[in-house]
Amino acid sequence: MQRIARRPARLAALAAVPVLLIAGCSSGSDSGSGTAQDAKESAGAASAPPKLAAAKYSTIPDPCKALSKGTVKDLVPEAEKAAGKASKSSDTSSRGTCSWNGLDGYQYRWLDVTYQRFESVEGIGSAEEQAEERFASQLKQSAGEAKDAARKDLKDLGDQAVRLSWKAKDDGEEYRRATVVARTANVVVIVNYNGAGFEDGKTPGAKTVEDGAAKAAGEAVAAVDKAAKK
Repeated sequence: MQRIARRPARLAALAAVPVLLIAGCSSGSDSGSGTAQDAKESAGAASAPPKLAAAKYSTIPDPCKALSKGTVKDLVPEAEKAAGKASKSSDTSSRGTCSWNGLDGYQYRWLDVTYQRFESVEGIGSAEEQAEERFASQLKQSAGEAKDAARKDLKDLGDQAVRLSWKAKDDGEEYRRATVVARTANVVVIVNYNGAGFEDGKTPGAKTVEDGAAKAAGEAVAAVDKAAKK
């Protein structure tokens, strides 16, 4: 979930099942029972559920290295940590988040990138099915947090991608926020980007924040495929 910063003075506080081989006797009297056994085994094999498709991606990128230095500098000028701040994760091959924030004069910016990867699990679903469900639930959650958000499908980004854009107020300051929720195969990518103009600073326009979120999301999604080829 993305953060909204306070005023500058407060920024520092910021088996395979084994096959049973039945040895048959050579006598003709057992040939019938062998046929029945074969038929039974064939029927059992036919009724077995199909094997789930394997996950396309077995790892995720380091979220703090998913974006180019130029993009970070462009979207978050004067970032407190140009290398980003990583959130703790018990499984860095499946989950990861990195964030950047900075104040350039009176212009404040926040950006974060989150990855969530799924594996195929019998009884739960394939990796891609689970990612599709997570994509839908995250989009619903993000839309619920956004008041009167403008929605746009980003058709050329991954397998699914939607951008939400809206205004928000906090402590008297007006923020422009954008969230992109995307999916590429079995990985869900979430990008949050927001900005505000403190004091006499001007709040960034909708296009500035929307384009910034889409640019970061594009690089974050592309990084998934690059990481898989390493």
